[in-house]
Amino acid sequence: MLAFAFIRPSLLRRVLPIAAAMLSACVMHVPASGPSPGASAEGPPPVRREFRAAWVASVANIDWPSRPGLAPERQRAEMVAILDSAAALHLNAVVLQVRPAADALYPSALEPWSEYLTGEQGKAPDPAYDPLLFAVQEAHRRGLELHAWFNPYRASHPTEKSPVVASHIARTHPEVVKQYGKYLWMDPGERLVQDRSMAVILDVVRRYDVDGVHIDDYFYPYPEKDSAGARVDFPDGPSWTRYVQGGGRLPRDDWRRENVNLFIRRMYREVKAAKPWVKVGISPFGIWRPRNPEQIVTSFDQYADLYADARLWMREGWADYFSPQLYWRIAATQQSYPVLLRWWSEQNAHGRHLWPGNFTSQVMPTEATWPAAEIVAQVNATRGQAGAGGNVHFSMKAFGMNPDSLVEKLLAGPYAEPALVPASPWLYAGAPGRPRVQARSVDGTASIHMEPTGRDRPTWWALSWRTGSTWRTEVLPGHLRDYTLRARTGEASPAVVWVRAVDRAGNEGPAASVRAAAPGAS
Repeated sequence: MLAFAFIRPSLLRRVLPIAAAMLSACVMHVPASGPSPGASAEGPPPVRREFRAAWVASVANIDWPSRPGLAPERQRAEMVAILDSAAALHLNAVVLQVRPAADALYPSALEPWSEYLTGEQGKAPDPAYDPLLFAVQEAHRRGLELHAWFNPYRASHPTEKSPVVASHIARTHPEVVKQYGKYLWMDPGERLVQDRSMAVILDVVRRYDVDGVHIDDYFYPYPEKDSAGARVDFPDGPSWTRYVQGGGRLPRDDWRRENVNLFIRRMYREVKAAKPWVKVGISPFGIWRPRNPEQIVTSFDQYADLYADARLWMREGWADYFSPQLYWRIAATQQSYPVLLRWWSEQNAHGRHLWPGNFTSQVMPTEATWPAAEIVAQVNATRGQAGAGGNVHFSMKAFGMNPDSLVEKLLAGPYAEPALVPASPWLYAGAPGRPRVQARSVDGTASIHMEPTGRDRPTWWALSWRTGSTWRTEVLPGHLRDYTLRARTGEASPAVVWVRAVDRAGNEGPAASVRAAAPGAS
């Protein structure tokens, strides 16, 4: 496993050049309602809406921490480096794995500490701290959403070295945990398993200010084979027998799918009951079934092999966003990225977010290497597909290692400007009021002061200004009240800056404008 290498300060200086602008002295105050004094007749265009996220995997220490047993100070430093890198790349979210295998990367009364954090299952960080609380606070400080990523059924991963502790479900309820290949797996057909996983998710939702909860493609486990190459069936005989003896009439495969369906539907309903604004996301395997659409050829069938009917979940609207793992190249005719993306868009009966997953780590030389241009092209292909609104990259390590100048190519192309997370108006209605804004030129820079109005507090500020014929945008965390605006090298200072407040669901309030430089200043 390669150690995580974060974006270096020298690289940030190359990809994000900022030159101080000489701005003329001027102060303007904008009232909370009514027209904005000093505004140009032509308002700014809408701020780009695009979900830009990366998975931060803790299982096997893929992304964070870089290895088990690091001192808490090093863990925090690595998390800060990840979040700084995400913000510098103009991402707006991270998806952090907090439950890799019936364990926890945060203090939990339900499950033991993860060995991927401390090197020993059940061992707390020393000195004590709360990694998830720290990650949430640091992400929000940078204007990034943080989505908590759970594995609902895996009980042990082959990379784990320490023994299972007494508080682990494999010890407290061994009857619902099955050995399957090199894994321990919680039986999805057991009500106790469903209740435990749901309790874990709700515990995080209630105790932490997360923006979303997220599960990926692991439902029933990926099939194992015996030494002769024959498929080994998952050992769920006791739960299946109870179902049949209780009068159940579904065939076994349909019963397994229904077990997963019930959990997905329940997760959406119960998360919304706890906190309606927390988004629920699912990242299934990227192909629903072979020949869907017709040209797609694969030997793997998630519907039959993982008992995951992801098309049903999308058609029923049992999530706020779907991130099917479209881990194939654009030119792969039998599993083409844009062909699959279009198919998923066609299933989206409720108009929920479609933010496909990209195998960005394939650019790294340790993998079946793709050029960075493939990822740039996939982001652009997503933009070209009606109904799709962003991407989730696997994983953050690819950006840290920056193979083939991946970071520079994204920043020179589709990620040149920041973007707001797409709005989710079904979460709740309303919008922040028009902010009160002041601008003052100080030492050749424009100092912007923003005050929210109305009942809804901003989660983000969106600042827009025009330089020549080009509109520029900054997306800032909503807790900020003051921001120093600098022109880019070779660009004139902004004369007028427009400021909009955006709430947690992405609802955007009316813009206020303020003159940041005297007419004719540059």
